Amino acid sequence: MNKLSRRTFVNMAAGAAALPAASRIARAQAYPTRPVRIIVGYAAAGGTDITARLIGRWLSERLGQQFIVENRPGANSNVATEAVVRAADGYTLLMVSAACAINATLYDKLNFNFIRDIAPVAAIISSPNVMEVNPSFPARSVPEFIAYAKANPGKVNFASGGNGTGQHVSGELFKMMTGVNMVHVPYRGGAPAVTDLLGGQVQVYFGVLSASIEYIKSGKLRALAVTTAMRSPALPDVPVVADFVPGFEASDWFGIVAPKNTPAEVVNKLNREINASLADPMMKTRLADMGGTTFAGSPADFGRLVVEETGKWAKVVKFSGAKPD
Repeated sequence: MNKLSRRTFVNMAAGAAALPAASRIARAQAYPTRPVRIIVGYAAAGGTDITARLIGRWLSERLGQQFIVENRPGANSNVATEAVVRAADGYTLLMVSAACAINATLYDKLNFNFIRDIAPVAAIISSPNVMEVNPSFPARSVPEFIAYAKANPGKVNFASGGNGTGQHVSGELFKMMTGVNMVHVPYRGGAPAVTDLLGGQVQVYFGVLSASIEYIKSGKLRALAVTTAMRSPALPDVPVVADFVPGFEASDWFGIVAPKNTPAEVVNKLNREINASLADPMMKTRLADMGGTTFAGSPADFGRLVVEETGKWAKVVKFSGAKPD
């Protein structure tokens, strides 16, 4: 092969190698060319659904195609997750929460591996639970609560919205880290749990802040601490559990994921647009009204969070022996 033909061959080979990359970039620039579905694993009007609709509206306006929220409740979001991991492209997205990390261990047989089968796109918000008691309960602080529970083993009932929910594993993490003996009382959702806490049938609840804040502000419930690492702007005078139980952290979080084979260029485009939404003052206010704190980052940042949360809750689920309802 002479020099001219060799040079020609090298140039042709380089051009051929560049074609797939150029094609991918072109597809990403054009994305989306048709409507996109955001699947939510819960019924309409809950926090996951509302967050999905806020983000969907933003993406629709920015990207020129409809982002349609589709509710597929069932098996604590596993039905929705399975539908998305089986999709083939970036036109089916999933709004995920901490429940997906808990489910990885809570359910013995899943038809997917959450970490393996999804492509993290973007985290959206983190929101605390609040450790709250009936005002008649004698403890007025976390140390007083721990002392009372240790002096009365098995006599403190803690409520949750069901086995394996965020409220349940938050309470189990508290038990694991403090050594207190509390009895878990699962309910069919957060509303009946709050009702029985108000009535004094149970003593403590690691409840969703947005569902409890009005009862706390009116004095019908007493907040001992929030479960996130930082204080909540919604309850700035309430300490965090970690002030008294070092290392304790339990929060719900929402984010967007895609099927694992979604092109990286599409993932990055969605990530940029979602992060832009989180910087928008109006969007931040809407999410703050739900008790959430926005946290933007890269797809890799969100992926690390998912892995860390899955590992943490695996230990708690195994400690508690929790099984799905």
